[in-house]
Parts: sequence; C-alpha cells; structure tokens
Amino acid sequence: MDRFRAMETFVAIADAGSFTIAANKLQVSPSVATRLVKELESHLGTRLLTRSTRMFRLTSAGTQYLAECRRLIADIVNAEVSATESHGLPQGRLTVSAPESFGKFYVTPVVSEYLLRFPDVQVVAWFMDRSMNLSDDGVDVAFRIGKVPTTSFAAATVGNVRHVLCASPGYLERYGTPVRLDQLTEHRIIHAVGGSSSPEWRFFDGANPLAIRLRPRLTTTSESAIDAAVAGLGITRMLSCQIADQLRDGSLKIVLADFEPPALPVNVVHRGGLYVGRKISAFIDLAVDTLRSDRSLN
Repeated sequence: MDRFRAMETFVAIADAGSFTIAANKLQVSPSVATRLVKELESHLGTRLLTRSTRMFRLTSAGTQYLAECRRLIADIVNAEVSATESHGLPQGRLTVSAPESFGKFYVTPVVSEYLLRFPDVQVVAWFMDRSMNLSDDGVDVAFRIGKVPTTSFAAATVGNVRHVLCASPGYLERYGTPVRLDQLTEHRIIHAVGGSSSPEWRFFDGANPLAIRLRPRLTTTSESAIDAAVAGLGITRMLSCQIADQLRDGSLKIVLADFEPPALPVNVVHRGGLYVGRKISAFIDLAVDTLRSDRSLN
C-alpha cells in the first residue's frame, strides 16, 4: 500500500464530503478511492469512516487521524514548495473569488499589488455574487461576507460591513429625513436586485428584530441603485462597503442607523495547511494586512 497516497485520498474524501468528488479531483476512480481507504483502515486496525448508501461520517478515530494526516501532508507539501520555488518567491496559478462589488473595489487592488510583487504568479479572479465552492471550483482563496459555517476551511476576519439605508442630501432635503421605520412607506424606495420585487427589509428595534415590506419605485442592479440614489431618486439599502466612496464624498448619507441589523464579518477563507503553499500564504498575508487597515471595513 502507498501509505501517503492513501492518506491523501482519505483527506480529500473528508474535505469533499464525497468519494466521487474526491476521486474526480485526484483523477482516480471511486472504486480506487474506496479501496485505498479500506487498505488504510486495515493497516491501522480501526474504522475511519462509517458508511451508508448515501453518506458517510468520520468516526472518532477518523477525526483524530484526519488532523494528523493534515499536519503530515502539509509538512511534505511545504517542504516540496520550499524546494521548488526559486528564491522563495511564489510561482504558479492562484484562483481567488469574491462577491462582485466587493471584489471590484477591495480585492482588485490587492490582486494588482500581488502581481506587481510576484511576477511569476498568474491570478484568476472570479467576482460574482454566487458563492463558489473552494473544493469543487478549485478556488484557493475566497472572500466571504457573513458568518462562515464551521467547516474544515480556515478563515481570517479582516473587517465588518453594515446593511445601511442611504439617500442623497438633495433627496433628504426635498422629502425629509425619516426618523422612524414606519416613515419608510412614505418615501421613494430603490431596491437593489437580490431580493423579491417587493422587498422585505429587516431591522432591529433595540433587541427586537422586525421586517418591513416596501413597494419600490425602482428595482435594479446594485451599481445602478447607487447611481439612482446619488441622483436623488430615493432611499436604497446597501452594504456599507459598496458605498464607501459616496459616504466619504458626501453624495450619500446614512439614515435610520439606529435600526440597522448587526454588522457582518468579512472573512478571507482558504482550505487550510494542507493546501497552503507560498503563493497562497503570500496573497493571504497581503490581503489581511491591506483590508484590516482599510477604515471603511473597520
């Protein structure tokens, strides 16, 4: 038995949650992946996985062994990376993903600086509001807004963003600044696509969550909604990071801040020690340092 290959297969199956997906990534058949895990269990004299027809779960021994496999394989990977990267500089292809507007305004400058520092790396940057799967989509580093579910992935929090209501000074001067949530029904509403055509905006009145269903005069994409709000067409709801420039230059002002829901964390997510080479760790270090120093996120 090739023990390293069997360990690598076991870790891939645990990460993917599927024998078939792990086998595809390792470019072997599911039957080969199954055989390698069975051989590993036979060698260890214990069950690592409890299987059923549709799913599996780690045994307690499997959970402990998984952590040790990650550490051992990470040591081997890091040793190989150290040996192959000339002068310790990152090389190869790096794939990152982020929500569309966050990627445009916050991740693009990080990518640009990274490419200037490390000329032997090629970056593929996917900016879309669909959340890409790190394992299935081959993403090395992902930027996620909101709480990261407990997974085998590693995450570093770099800031927070708020769901804010905003309007232009001209609009507020003409129609008045709302001070109570029930006054929103009297205002012109701009709804950024992502919810229903009749949006239900959620707020907190003290510790009490509540929702208000509104009828928008305009439903459009996020960037168009921001432009419409700056033009004085109404009140819109955005993440604070999406309108940081407009808040700085005064073309938009926040209203009803006392009723905002809790802020959302911004996380840099990656697949952990097993998969972290120099090119990934250098990008994560740069991203964390850059975003944590950005006042619009902190």
